Amino acid sequence: MNEEEEFQQYAGLMEYYKNQLTAIEQQFSFLQSTINNYSQAKITIQKMKDAKKGTEILVPIGGGTFTFAEATNTSKILTDVGSGIVVEKTPEDSIKILDKRIEMLQKNQESITAMSQQINSQMEEISKKAQEILKKNQ
Repeated sequence: MNEEEEFQQYAGLMEYYKNQLTAIEQQFSFLQSTINNYSQAKITIQKMKDAKKGTEILVPIGGGTFTFAEATNTSKILTDVGSGIVVEKTPEDSIKILDKRIEMLQKNQESITAMSQQINSQMEEISKKAQEILKKNQ
């Protein structure tokens, strides 16, 4: 393989890695958004569990939008446990489920951050090799 072909190969790899980094950044953002959503649910449960029957409360319905509601039975929370199955849980048990989900998502974030760092170091290596080829041809 001649130097021009080698340079083109490096350029193609750089483009491929840039696309991978973009996908990783999107995944990271999605995970962070989901963590924020679960955290907001935890806060809501924590505030609702102490509300007395008949207390007017604000309930988030998504998109930064809230509605007024009246607390009736705050000792039970309907919680999705997977596959679209919703079961009645205590506020504490619902919070434990949310904590486990947040922990799992944070581990996924750590994993994709490590992948991103690995890709960046590979890109640096390829960039150095491409620069060497350019210096030889000047």
